Amino acid sequence: MAKLGEALTEVLIPLAAVIGIGFAVLQWILVSRIRLSSGPVEKNGRPENLVGGEPEEEEEEGVDGPASVTKCAEIQSAISIGATSFLITEYKYLAVFMVIFGVIIFLFLGSVKGFSKDSQPCTYSKDRMCKPALANAAFSTLAFLLGSLTSVLSGFLGMKIATYANARTTVEARKGVGRAFIAAFRSGAVMGFLLAANGLLVLYISINLFKIYYGDDWEGLYESITGYGLGGSSMALFGRVGGGIYTKAADVGADLVGKVERNIPEDDPRNPAVIADNVGDNVGDIAGMGSDLFGSYAESSCAALFVGSISSFGINHDFSAMSYPLLISSMGIIVCLFTTLVATDFFEIKSVKQIEPSLKWQLVISTVLMTGGIAIVSFVALPSKFTLFNFGENKTVKNWHLFFCVSVGLWAGLIIGYVTEYFTSNAYRPVQAVADSCRTGAATNVIFGLALGYKSVIVPIFAIAVAIYVSFSLASMYGIAVAALGMLSTIATGLSIDAYGPISDNAGGIAEMAGMSRKIRERTDALDSAGNTTAAIGKGFAIGSAALVSLALFGAFVSRAGIDFVNVLSPKVFIGLMVGAMLPYWFSAMTMRSVGSAALKMVEEVRRQFNTIPGLMEGTTKPDYATCVKISTDASLRKMIPPGALVMLTPLIAGTFFGVETLAGVLAGALVSGVQVAISASNTGGAWDNAKKYIEAGVSEHAKALGPKGSDPHKAAVVGDTIGDPLKDTSGPSLNILVKLMAVESLVLAPFFAAHGGLLFKWFR
Repeated sequence: MAKLGEALTEVLIPLAAVIGIGFAVLQWILVSRIRLSSGPVEKNGRPENLVGGEPEEEEEEGVDGPASVTKCAEIQSAISIGATSFLITEYKYLAVFMVIFGVIIFLFLGSVKGFSKDSQPCTYSKDRMCKPALANAAFSTLAFLLGSLTSVLSGFLGMKIATYANARTTVEARKGVGRAFIAAFRSGAVMGFLLAANGLLVLYISINLFKIYYGDDWEGLYESITGYGLGGSSMALFGRVGGGIYTKAADVGADLVGKVERNIPEDDPRNPAVIADNVGDNVGDIAGMGSDLFGSYAESSCAALFVGSISSFGINHDFSAMSYPLLISSMGIIVCLFTTLVATDFFEIKSVKQIEPSLKWQLVISTVLMTGGIAIVSFVALPSKFTLFNFGENKTVKNWHLFFCVSVGLWAGLIIGYVTEYFTSNAYRPVQAVADSCRTGAATNVIFGLALGYKSVIVPIFAIAVAIYVSFSLASMYGIAVAALGMLSTIATGLSIDAYGPISDNAGGIAEMAGMSRKIRERTDALDSAGNTTAAIGKGFAIGSAALVSLALFGAFVSRAGIDFVNVLSPKVFIGLMVGAMLPYWFSAMTMRSVGSAALKMVEEVRRQFNTIPGLMEGTTKPDYATCVKISTDASLRKMIPPGALVMLTPLIAGTFFGVETLAGVLAGALVSGVQVAISASNTGGAWDNAKKYIEAGVSEHAKALGPKGSDPHKAAVVGDTIGDPLKDTSGPSLNILVKLMAVESLVLAPFFAAHGGLLFKWFR
């Protein structure tokens, strides 16, 4: 048995979650002290603006005073109202889906034993009796609903926090780039810690509530808990796709007409699509990413818990060892708390050049500290020797084996993050080469960007391959599941950094729309530039963890479906491989076409307003922002359904009509293809974005030679950026959800597919 007792385990996990929530609330209180209402106050005979309670530094007369702060508050309110309205409308659609799919789960799993209420022999321990299949159906459905609600809550809270903080970051930029950085990062930390802690707490409470009914039947208990991961990922898919279509339709429309045709700055208030663009940053990059990473966390935890329940942990009812995945996440919250304090309290940002290194050091510090934390948890929570389920056999494993499994996932994540940064940051040669290719037009820019994306796949795939080999060799499929959890163990820091990006982007947009001084916009642009790179790193983490999570779920599905081995030479499996490898391309085609058609309507509307509204270009008349917001909203809600249906229906159709072997092939093909397409798409789009910003910033002689804004190379870079927008913010990030979601859906419904699947092959036998 583990050294850590059950009673102490029962205390430590919820305590870590409560500490995480408390820390998030503290960060929110600190951000809320930045006031968005101000008035001139006389001090020593001189007017002084007391925003945030301290005098402004280097304020430009008449530009960044009380009127501009009031304007910032008005713009923030418009963005917040737009984002809230969209998400509430989207969640109404998702509520209908939750009910329908919840009924499907109940009917499919309940029908495995003919809706019998009688106890049945356990699947993996034949000498024991387990709860009836009908109970598993009911509790799996309940877990699905809990996961769905937690995912929705994670996305919504993240959006509300981001829209609360964006204008406050703008206001703090008047006091220096360091103050603005702290405001943006603390706001990101609110989301990061709330999501990590809420996910852990709800999963922990769910397990304990389910245990009241299941008692000693841990096999049934943790089988039903897998529904939690399915709920989290299904909401994430629609959130990512819907939010991605929304934000990119507005972004592409704003850029093509505003920057290329009208030669006005980004986020210029004269651009009718500018409010929709800023709303999109919050519903896509904040709410979508939050739900996505919550889904990864839930799925990796559920995969590890399920495999652990049919191993010696579950058979011997060793609760501390069984809770190893939750203890790893608990340790991650504490480690990330100290890491965050380094950025906000122990280290002061004094210049623009320190922003990006500070964010990257967050990743390094959290990884180093977490390695020690993993060692503590592994040697305290696990017995020195135990057995794990290995496709029908028992594999003897030692506690230090699992330490290496979790650690290899953790460090593989850091490697993927740094490789992603190298290929997407304009501080390095790859993106500078893409920018240089703009000298000869948009065509060469597109060619160089595509080549960069393809090349950027190489090292991450090798890192994932090494993590898979090491973790599987040491601890079979359980090792892969906890390796994925290792990559996500610092999710609070990762999400803090990721949320920082859109908050900074919105802050820059608000500064532009409020007509603030050039100095303020330079500071917010510096924050945004660093955020672009860290956003790409966040996507790299999400995709890398998706590969490991999907493989762990695949292994759990194979075990639960009763498949002895998957033979790729079997026609049933091979046709599944071919179809599965095709799905990411079909899915990407649907999402990119959706963005394209929505962007087309947006471009036409923006052009119409510029051509028909008198005084719009002169700034004497306000544009019709509401129409552009409506175009993005309608397009995203209508067009998120077909890609979502493709992902959700594929396992149902493959498993029901072709059987578990073909479905195994589909999952394997989608995993291998989807991860590579996702990495390539995300990095290509990120490189094009930062190539454009490299030219716009003009920080080097090379960049100055390509600029300024409005030059032919700059216009070519903007074209590349608009092509890359749906790649990096819609298709690419959604693909990692595709491979995870199909795997976890197959795992949850595996008993039905094993009992009643393969109808076509049975008919034609």
